[in-house]
Amino acid sequence: MAKCTKKVRIISKYGMRYGDTLWKMVKKIEISQHAKYTCSLCGKTKMKRRAVGSWHCGSCMKTVAVGAWTYTTTSAVTVRSAVRRLKELKDR
Repeated sequence: MAKCTKKVRIISKYGMRYGDTLWKMVKKIEISQHAKYTCSLCGKTKMKRRAVGSWHCGSCMKTVAVGAWTYTTTSAVTVRSAVRRLKELKDR
């Protein structure tokens, strides 16, 4: 029986199906969704994905709704920086 190689790891469950390009895309998504992220509320690296868009911190026990596969999305970062900039302009 063949040994599981390091090349496939998380996507070895798909076997030889779907092709190399789709493998690489799925591998990137699955690694990011199973990773632990830093909680924006308590600052600890305990944020884990529970379901699509639902993230739970094991330290402060808070559940937040953010990105589907990653804790932060590029559009959320853009909006957050725009809101911060507008608040600074308002305070002046």
